[in-house]
Amino acid sequence: MKHVLSVLLILFSIQFTTAQLFSKERILNNENFDKAKLSYGYYLGFNSYDFNIDYLTDVKDIQVLKTTGFNVGLVGNVRINDYVDVRLEPGLVISRRELNYSKTYFTGIDFEDKDLIREIQSTFIHIPLLVKLSSKRINNIKPFVVAGVSTAMNLSSQQDNPDDNSKGVFRVIKNNMYYELGIGIDIYLTWFKFTPSIRGVFSMQDELIKDIDPNSPWTQNISQMQTRGVFINFTFQ
Repeated sequence: MKHVLSVLLILFSIQFTTAQLFSKERILNNENFDKAKLSYGYYLGFNSYDFNIDYLTDVKDIQVLKTTGFNVGLVGNVRINDYVDVRLEPGLVISRRELNYSKTYFTGIDFEDKDLIREIQSTFIHIPLLVKLSSKRINNIKPFVVAGVSTAMNLSSQQDNPDDNSKGVFRVIKNNMYYELGIGIDIYLTWFKFTPSIRGVFSMQDELIKDIDPNSPWTQNISQMQTRGVFINFTFQ
């Protein structure tokens, strides 16, 4: 799903860009849209979250099965000049990951098949602060790159749950920090500005809360576990 959306986004952008660059009709839509000091909007999109896992000893990797999640949020944009903007994009992010363990993690330990799988469902309040660097507007399009930092509160983290994997509960921290990098293209339509973008999100800290048992097969060999993800957003302003 993620790859299909990425391809469609790229194809759409290429087609629209080509039409704008080589079309003889070059009527500017919303010519003064970017002149406002403050502007607002909202976004809808998709995400795919993964884990980057470092191990203490060389063992078979834990397999992370990813699914496509959903993003929705608001955009507040402050214009610095024609090429630089600062954006705040608070939103809700819903994702799901599944950890699949090898049986080698349970050598000498009695286990059931359900012990090899841990499901991590996350609901984030995600707040990025981003700097947007745009090129010069070409007809009705303006490509840009974006970078910044974000914080997120995981409402499903289980951080305060006294139970751990021995009770089937995989715990991660509630609050996290990320850095973000992305690209996109502003498309000026008759009545509004439409912006497809793709962005990488990378955790800056270890998220794992280890089990009480120091020899737990689920957590004892993990040095650190950090989120990495991809957002595909469609913004309307």
